Amino acid sequence: MKVFHHTYEAAGKIKNAVVTTGSFDGVHVGHKIIIDRLKQLADKIGGESTLVTFHPHPRKVLYPEQKDLKLINSQEEKIELLSRTGLDNLVIIPFSVDFSRTTSHDFITQILIGQLNAKTIIVGQNHHFGHNRFGDFSYLHDLSREMGFNVEDIPLKDIENETVSSTKIRKALFEGNIMRANAYLDHQYIITGPFIKTSQMNSISNVHFFRIQIAEEEKLVPPPGIYATNIMIDGESLKSMSVIHENQEGERFVENMLIYDDVNLEKLKGTLYFHKKIKGQEAFTEQKINPAHFSAAKEEVDELLY
Repeated sequence: MKVFHHTYEAAGKIKNAVVTTGSFDGVHVGHKIIIDRLKQLADKIGGESTLVTFHPHPRKVLYPEQKDLKLINSQEEKIELLSRTGLDNLVIIPFSVDFSRTTSHDFITQILIGQLNAKTIIVGQNHHFGHNRFGDFSYLHDLSREMGFNVEDIPLKDIENETVSSTKIRKALFEGNIMRANAYLDHQYIITGPFIKTSQMNSISNVHFFRIQIAEEEKLVPPPGIYATNIMIDGESLKSMSVIHENQEGERFVENMLIYDDVNLEKLKGTLYFHKKIKGQEAFTEQKINPAHFSAAKEEVDELLY
């Protein structure tokens, strides 16, 4: 997958682009339906599947006073997950207040068609774009008749009669329902970053914990508790257990221990894969983890990840 960090970088480099736009936070099963359709249509016309997204998240730019924005993926994680889908091109537009004033007409005609050479534009269910979210499928359809490009609308896939959405995935993660979130995502929830050794879990003796450092403040961290996880380092999967706790300000920390492997994770960069929440807030006593709960959780994690 080729990654362009502005439409100017991509101009003239994409052949017969089949394009979709959006945040694609989570790269969930519904997103993958759209990407698969992009690829199918691109193959038919000898073109290239192209996703246009934005960074930072538009809400962070337009409403900086709001501090409740939580995202399923960091930018680095989203790029990695998208690269696994077989997408040809990812175009990341730097989002700013000035860019937010771009009209729907200019976004389509000057950027998607003028710079990216879009031959077909695909939009998901209820997708809106452009200044004040004026653009939608109906607007695209009318414009396509004038300018000679194709447009297609794809409804998002349902799971157990529930429409998959990033909002529902976030809700499941906020509740610590990792298994439901993973089903919606069609992959495991991840946190990527470097590890540092920590003494935070000082109520547990003879166990080495490594805290994963989270670069983006908007990254969603599940609620306090004990989780079955595994850590991927340089292509090697290590069975692990993760303890999430928070301070009085509500800042959450993710401490991780390896079940079997004696590997020093200090300063190594890896990805934490979440399987299931094992224990909740009951595992803590006065901000410290209860050793009895810890031992029981470790046994359950070992059996789960056998």
